[in-house]
Amino acid sequence: MPLSHVSPTADFSVLPELNGLTKIPHFTVAPWTPVEWAKQGVFHVLVVLPAAPEDGGTGPGQETLNALLQRRAQSEVCAHRKNKKKGFEPHVAMLPDGVLISWVWLAGASQNFERHTRLRRALHPLLEEKPTHLAVWFSGQESSSEREEILYTLTLNGRSLPTAQRDAWGGVKAWFLLGSTPSPDFSERPVSLALANTLTRALTVLPPNRLTPANYREFLRQWALEEHWDWEEYGMERLQTLGAGAFLAVAQGSAEADAAIVHLAWSHPQATHRVALVGKGICFDTGGLNLKPARYMQGMHGDMNGSAVVLGIMQAITRLQLPLVVDAWLAIAQNSVGPRAYRQNEIVTTLEGTTLEVVHTDAEGRMVLADTLTLAARQKPDLIVDFATLTGSMHTALGSRYSGLFTTSEVLARLAEEAGKSSGERVWVFPQDEDYDEALESSVADLKQCTLEGEADHILAARFLSRFTAQLPWVHVDLSASLHPEGLGAVATEVTGFGVRWGVEFLDKWIQNPL
Repeated sequence: MPLSHVSPTADFSVLPELNGLTKIPHFTVAPWTPVEWAKQGVFHVLVVLPAAPEDGGTGPGQETLNALLQRRAQSEVCAHRKNKKKGFEPHVAMLPDGVLISWVWLAGASQNFERHTRLRRALHPLLEEKPTHLAVWFSGQESSSEREEILYTLTLNGRSLPTAQRDAWGGVKAWFLLGSTPSPDFSERPVSLALANTLTRALTVLPPNRLTPANYREFLRQWALEEHWDWEEYGMERLQTLGAGAFLAVAQGSAEADAAIVHLAWSHPQATHRVALVGKGICFDTGGLNLKPARYMQGMHGDMNGSAVVLGIMQAITRLQLPLVVDAWLAIAQNSVGPRAYRQNEIVTTLEGTTLEVVHTDAEGRMVLADTLTLAARQKPDLIVDFATLTGSMHTALGSRYSGLFTTSEVLARLAEEAGKSSGERVWVFPQDEDYDEALESSVADLKQCTLEGEADHILAARFLSRFTAQLPWVHVDLSASLHPEGLGAVATEVTGFGVRWGVEFLDKWIQNPL
């Protein structure tokens, strides 16, 4: 299917930084030869070689590339680095006509994560110069899947994320696809996945005085209209009536009563399965009365990343027309310090009826998710998947290169790992045996919210959340890879959007292998 160039027309006045957010980039297939690049005004070119130069890969600017490789080979330091990171170090040089060229090859990369990393690193020196036009030369020997990964990486990195400026969508204005046999018939899929990731990252980087719960809720309402989704809100009064005590305990500390659980829904006419996507949307997390120190409060405007991941997945599902009924449940709130903020040793009652002993006010994510999962489970979906930047212990366990997850079956675990490999967003499945529950036993309530010891908190958090899933098939994703310095995989920004592509690939596989 050829790429469409029609962009949404909605005016998101509440968050003008996001206008033009999913404008589809224009890719032009051009027959220009290297001698014409500068004449056409293109001075930045990515050349995708069929193989590494030492394995016979050739392409434009070969004499310059050979000279570059020869000069590097003369340096023992560079030679050592090359042997250690073969294919990952960018090969960049200036041609005599002023064209900056970067060479990359995908041969030898065993998984998409490595392909994405090579492409991102090769693009980086080109994009650093902030070009308005950028060309990609294809050898004609790439597989169709490799071409799609190239298109995915280009779309992801060709646009700047919003800043404090209103007109923040800078980046590459025009892409040119060059080579002997470039195909104009790319699939919609890589572009749709990249734009969904862009939506997630753009929301996540917004400062907390812009993406307040109230503004976020209004953006979601407008976005639902644009995407033709059903939309409803569970505001604080409605949640009070329903008895959602865990969510309200967290929300009540904010000076503004603007928290809500937002429900978005979309259905494909041929859908045979229903999935519920649940996202943590804490727009700023101070830690509550157990206040975070400055080092750990820095960046807590991104604690709503789980909800943004869910929104990105839902957008991709809609635009790719996956045969699903999708319900997205977003827990939008802040964890603030104030006279009404919830306290240690309080006992609150969840929407499901479980009483909780509050142990630490910075464990607010599992509180808001408990009631949100309960709402999601009441519709009896075939599968629940939740996303949250939930625990520091997951980051301690994995760092920020993987995200950790928990599942209720070996089949789901296998599909999750396969999706990690095919998407380039790697995940690791953790245990959640029942004997971990002993740590959450309370003498004054049905359940402790957490422990103060902190041991295996990522596992205890998953065990806690499992109480509110009505024993339905369930996957919990703890987004330890939501941030990674200098980017991760295909993404060049510190905010990675991790989980969007994984989620779509996982659901694609699940449709074929339902429980």
